Amino acid sequence: MAEITLSQARTVVDAAAHRSQRIGTLMNIAVVDTGGNLKSFVREDGAWLGSIDISIKKARTARFFDMDSGEIGKLSQPGGPLYNIEVTNGGLVSFPGGIPLRDSDGTVIGAVGVSGSTVENDHDVAHAGASALS
Repeated sequence: MAEITLSQARTVVDAAAHRSQRIGTLMNIAVVDTGGNLKSFVREDGAWLGSIDISIKKARTARFFDMDSGEIGKLSQPGGPLYNIEVTNGGLVSFPGGIPLRDSDGTVIGAVGVSGSTVENDHDVAHAGASALS
């Protein structure tokens, strides 16, 4: 099974942090491996403490289901097919900011999760990190 390397994880974190600084936000950025285990993490100076756990759970959510955490959110609304999924797996986060990470063959090798601003900014920063692997 393909697995994200430490070097790749650091590349993702660095690219996400660069984007965060460029748009003027303070973020927590987490990268997990294929098992959902933390591989790399950074808390930018002044980023919210409460967002540490959220960033990790966004990454885990994206990895466990191999889709953006925001897509899980669309499916988990009341009456939706995945309603209440966020209470499974030790707690998931079903709003934007978590994105699966893929290698050049399209194989999922981990995920990135970002938290610390609006969900739009979180997703933007996560996308910048994920795009660094292409």
